Amino acid sequence: MIKRFPPVILASKSPRRQELLRLMDIDFRIVLKEVDENYPEGLSPSEIAVYIAEKKARAFDESIEGNDLVLTADTIVSIEGQILGKPENEDHAIEMVSLLSGKKHEVITGVTLLNKNGMTSFYDVTEVFFSELSQEEIRYYIERYKPLDKAGSYGIQDWIGLAGIEKISGSYSNVVGLPTEKLYRELRR
Repeated sequence: MIKRFPPVILASKSPRRQELLRLMDIDFRIVLKEVDENYPEGLSPSEIAVYIAEKKARAFDESIEGNDLVLTADTIVSIEGQILGKPENEDHAIEMVSLLSGKKHEVITGVTLLNKNGMTSFYDVTEVFFSELSQEEIRYYIERYKPLDKAGSYGIQDWIGLAGIEKISGSYSNVVGLPTEKLYRELRR
């Protein structure tokens, strides 16, 4: 028999993370807290993702009650030693996708689970291989799909994932924004 998990508090406004939890049959409610997403210099990409996820979880330290389980996550894109977060505007998004075009990059998601007994964190890394995209294709994607709320300025579940990604190595759901396989294993423990 499949174990049912208690409801979680999802500290994310990402519709993609919400949809992934629904697909996993996990009940949740959304509670948002404003958190500064800056991080110290010298961290590796995976350390950055986990650092920010833990920072988001710590915002709930004082409000954890009973069986509350808070789920936070942060997704970043790393290419050639550069970290790509969310774009500032459409021009910045075009610049980011142009950088990714024809190259391999990594998508790293850090996840933190927090309850009254403590905090557990983990991360996942997926390699994504973009085909060469023309400036016309990149502009079309940015103008039509407005990926300004996405790390690296793209969503694998959008047009660009169907037309511009040759292959991935690792978890698809991680690229969407939540490594569901690892999350499931952690919740089972």
